[in-house]
Amino acid sequence: MSQHVDETTEGPGGPPAPPADTEPKPAESVFAGPYRALTFGVILAVGMVAFESLGVATVLPDIARKLDGLGAYGWGLSALMLANIIGTVLAGRSADRVGPWRAALVGMAIFALGCAVAGAATSWPLFLLGRFAQGLGVGAVMAMAYTVIGLAYPQHLRARMFALLSSAWTIPSLIGPVLAGTLADATTWRAVFLLMLPLIVIAAALTLPGLHKLNRPRDAGATAAGTPELPWRKGPLAGAILLTAGTGLLLQALLLKNFALLVPLALLGVAIAVPALRQVTPKGTLSARPGLGAGIAIRGLLCGVYFGSEAFLPLGLQELHGVSAAQAGLGLSTGAITWVLGSALQAKRDGRGQGSRTGSVALGFIVLLAGVAVIALAILVESVPSWIAVAGWGIGGIGMGIAFNAATTETMEQAPAQRQGEVSGALQLAQTLATGLIAGLGGAAIAIAQHYDADIRTALFSIFALTGALALSGVLLARRLPAARVPADARQ
Repeated sequence: MSQHVDETTEGPGGPPAPPADTEPKPAESVFAGPYRALTFGVILAVGMVAFESLGVATVLPDIARKLDGLGAYGWGLSALMLANIIGTVLAGRSADRVGPWRAALVGMAIFALGCAVAGAATSWPLFLLGRFAQGLGVGAVMAMAYTVIGLAYPQHLRARMFALLSSAWTIPSLIGPVLAGTLADATTWRAVFLLMLPLIVIAAALTLPGLHKLNRPRDAGATAAGTPELPWRKGPLAGAILLTAGTGLLLQALLLKNFALLVPLALLGVAIAVPALRQVTPKGTLSARPGLGAGIAIRGLLCGVYFGSEAFLPLGLQELHGVSAAQAGLGLSTGAITWVLGSALQAKRDGRGQGSRTGSVALGFIVLLAGVAVIALAILVESVPSWIAVAGWGIGGIGMGIAFNAATTETMEQAPAQRQGEVSGALQLAQTLATGLIAGLGGAAIAIAQHYDADIRTALFSIFALTGALALSGVLLARRLPAARVPADARQ
């Protein structure tokens, strides 16, 4: 099945057309002529999101203290991640219908609005409103990025593109946390959000022209034409809204001190969220069915471990070790850079056909678990120097890069062309839901510690224990990544 970019591989003045029974020589690089502009555009868009993510994570403890939001610290990340669910689902389905250009345009505009609101906020609720708007935009941009890889690049270049998406975090990793911390220490945390506005304009100008040339899969229209339209209440938008509302209700309930309210509200949140999650993800996701279901579940576990641990790394270093925001940001930088290294290593192994992706995912989870253990030790034990946490998160980043690349490549290769947007959206949804959920649970642990006058060290211990347990679960689940074989006589 040919893809859109195949139509542009022949240029005027090129060699004569090959015989009918041969194929043109495939491009050997994602920076070759037909892919060059699109590759740069996608990398720039993802880099923009990376800069915001790492920068805000670094200064979030300072923001929470100054806006009196430390008791609801987890919402600083969860608000963005839960909104990300809506943006991801809508953008993924929109890409399948009309291509990724429209979703990217709207997503970048909303992202810019969210940055302006958060940067001007004078209260914690208003800041969270800005974070929610940012999340809508981030979801659209990231879903667009993964959809484009499945639609525009041939199979032999996809692993390389996934590695480059990780590499798009390199420069933001080097300068984002340190720059954000330095700005917050020297001026104000608001400068981090104001700095994002011109970057968004530049990224849009360089990305959107390339996306405009990329349409939906040729057979997607036929698939859509043969599928009856679902009622709005059963559609992806309703499911995304219910999932966001149910998860948000659960997380807010966990912040309450009154158990008579906490328990019923938490159960109601779960009752709303679980059916909605089934509605917006492919069948088999919740049961981690071998193949696509397991791939999406593994993405959720990976991001719950990595981002859930990382969310509390700056807070732990600043609150328990007294380091500055810029120094705490070094941990985020180290983890993001080694993620790129791990992803590049896996891409190289994949290109050479060395080892199985299942083994790489299991190995990545084990290395990531080691990183969580090291940062927990360095943060929680006062006598351990803070730089050990930075080194530990470097270990975690390597594991994340290996497992993330292997799991994503394997999952997207199992998705048919007409479902690339749906599956890429589900992967991103699993990432954002897991990150927001673990961050919210961590915020609840901090709130509980404050309710009962416990040390924040106790709350952080429970967070790292949870993410460590999730990493162990990922090691066991990795073997389900390959699709189950169906007997010939059972196929329809």
